Amino acid sequence: MDVTEFEELIDRLGEDLSLWPDDRRLPAQELLARSSAAQALLEETRALRRALAAPPVRAPAGLADRIVAAAARMKDDAAEPRTEGETAGS
Repeated sequence: MDVTEFEELIDRLGEDLSLWPDDRRLPAQELLARSSAAQALLEETRALRRALAAPPVRAPAGLADRIVAAAARMKDDAAEPRTEGETAGS
Protein backbone atom coordinates (compact mmCIF):
# COMPACT_ATOMS: atom_id res chain seq x y z
CA MET A 1 0.00 0.00 0.00
CA ASP A 2 1.20 3.51 -0.77
CA VAL A 3 0.15 6.88 0.64
CA THR A 4 -2.20 7.60 -2.27
CA GLU A 5 -4.11 4.36 -1.74
CA PHE A 6 -4.11 5.00 2.01
CA GLU A 7 -5.65 8.44 1.46
CA GLU A 8 -8.34 6.97 -0.80
CA LEU A 9 -9.19 4.38 1.86
CA ILE A 10 -9.40 7.05 4.55
CA ASP A 11 -11.84 8.94 2.32
CA ARG A 12 -13.97 5.82 1.85
CA LEU A 13 -13.62 4.04 5.19
CA GLY A 14 -12.88 6.84 7.65
CA GLU A 15 -9.92 7.53 9.88
CA ASP A 16 -10.70 4.83 12.46
CA LEU A 17 -8.56 1.98 11.17
CA SER A 18 -10.07 -0.44 13.69
CA LEU A 19 -13.25 -0.37 11.59
CA TRP A 20 -11.45 -1.25 8.35
CA PRO A 21 -11.56 -4.78 6.94
CA ASP A 22 -8.49 -6.84 7.92
CA ASP A 23 -7.20 -7.00 4.35
CA ARG A 24 -7.00 -3.18 4.27
CA ARG A 25 -6.22 -2.44 7.91
CA LEU A 26 -3.09 -4.57 8.18
CA PRO A 27 -1.32 -3.02 5.14
CA ALA A 28 -2.38 0.42 6.38
CA GLN A 29 -0.86 -0.23 9.79
CA GLU A 30 2.36 -1.39 8.13
CA LEU A 31 2.43 1.78 6.03
CA LEU A 32 1.87 3.93 9.13
CA ALA A 33 4.79 2.20 10.86
CA ARG A 34 7.20 3.27 8.13
CA SER A 35 5.76 6.40 6.50
CA SER A 36 5.78 9.84 8.09
CA ALA A 37 3.63 11.08 5.18
CA ALA A 38 0.93 8.51 6.02
CA GLN A 39 1.15 9.41 9.71
CA ALA A 40 0.75 13.11 8.89
CA LEU A 41 -2.19 12.37 6.60
CA LEU A 42 -3.96 10.37 9.28
CA GLU A 43 -3.37 13.09 11.90
CA GLU A 44 -4.66 15.79 9.54
CA THR A 45 -7.77 13.73 8.87
CA ARG A 46 -8.37 13.22 12.58
CA ALA A 47 -7.83 16.93 13.27
CA LEU A 48 -10.33 17.81 10.56
CA ARG A 49 -12.88 15.39 12.01
CA ARG A 50 -12.43 16.94 15.48
CA ALA A 51 -12.84 20.44 14.05
CA LEU A 52 -16.00 19.46 12.22
CA ALA A 53 -17.40 17.83 15.36
CA ALA A 54 -16.72 20.89 17.52
CA PRO A 55 -19.53 23.28 18.36
CA PRO A 56 -19.92 26.07 15.80
CA VAL A 57 -18.13 29.33 16.45
CA ARG A 58 -20.52 32.25 16.78
CA ALA A 59 -19.60 35.75 15.74
CA PRO A 60 -20.08 38.43 18.40
CA ALA A 61 -23.41 40.25 18.28
CA GLY A 62 -23.39 43.14 15.84
CA LEU A 63 -20.25 42.06 13.99
CA ALA A 64 -21.95 41.96 10.58
CA ASP A 65 -23.39 45.45 11.14
CA ARG A 66 -19.95 46.81 12.09
CA ILE A 67 -18.38 45.28 9.00
CA VAL A 68 -21.05 46.78 6.71
CA ALA A 69 -20.68 50.19 8.37
CA ALA A 70 -16.88 50.09 8.01
CA ALA A 71 -17.20 49.12 4.34
CA ALA A 72 -19.61 51.99 3.74
CA ARG A 73 -17.17 54.43 5.38
CA MET A 74 -14.34 53.11 3.21
CA LYS A 75 -16.51 53.53 0.11
CA ASP A 76 -17.38 57.11 1.14
CA ASP A 77 -13.70 57.88 1.82
CA ALA A 78 -12.71 56.52 -1.58
CA ALA A 79 -15.37 58.62 -3.32
CA GLU A 80 -14.25 61.96 -1.80
CA PRO A 81 -12.06 64.04 -4.14
CA ARG A 82 -8.56 64.66 -2.86
CA THR A 83 -6.22 67.52 -3.44
CA GLU A 84 -2.67 66.89 -4.61
CA GLY A 85 -0.60 65.22 -1.89
CA GLU A 86 -3.63 64.43 0.31
CA THR A 87 -4.10 60.85 1.49
CA ALA A 88 -7.19 59.07 2.77
CA GLY A 89 -6.00 59.43 6.35
CA SER A 90 -5.22 63.19 6.22
